[in-house]
Amino acid sequence: MIIRTERTTLEPISPALARRIVERDERDGDAWHPEYPFADELGPLRGLAESTVSDPIFTMYLIRDADGSAVGGLGFFGPPDSDGRVEFGYGLVPAARGVGLGTEAVVGALSFAAAHGAERAAAETDVTNVASQRVLLKAGLAETGRTATTVSFAREL
Repeated sequence: MIIRTERTTLEPISPALARRIVERDERDGDAWHPEYPFADELGPLRGLAESTVSDPIFTMYLIRDADGSAVGGLGFFGPPDSDGRVEFGYGLVPAARGVGLGTEAVVGALSFAAAHGAERAAAETDVTNVASQRVLLKAGLAETGRTATTVSFAREL
């Protein structure tokens, strides 16, 4: 299912597409930004590429900007748990950062998750990634914990 916001489109990534992204096998219509995929996304993409089945809702998504260029990714770490909690992560290529696309994509994805049974959302970011922390706060999440290396955030949906 495609998730649309004012300036972003989130398109589900199938295992086959994940394999092509990892291999950088770009084809007509893919429109991957030259910096995509970024290094932090390769691990989750490899995991999805190796899977035989992916959840149609709580999966990984390409983030496309208003021009249709794939500038990042957002992924759920599976469907909601028994408490209705869904974990997610996201990232944008450096050229797409700082203009609100991350916040917009997170808000759209969490609204979508809520419409499909999630009751709470959680995310973690590196303690030094202040920009990501701002995105999560702007998307309505609140800090719930901190270690020497990570900051945890959560929100009721």
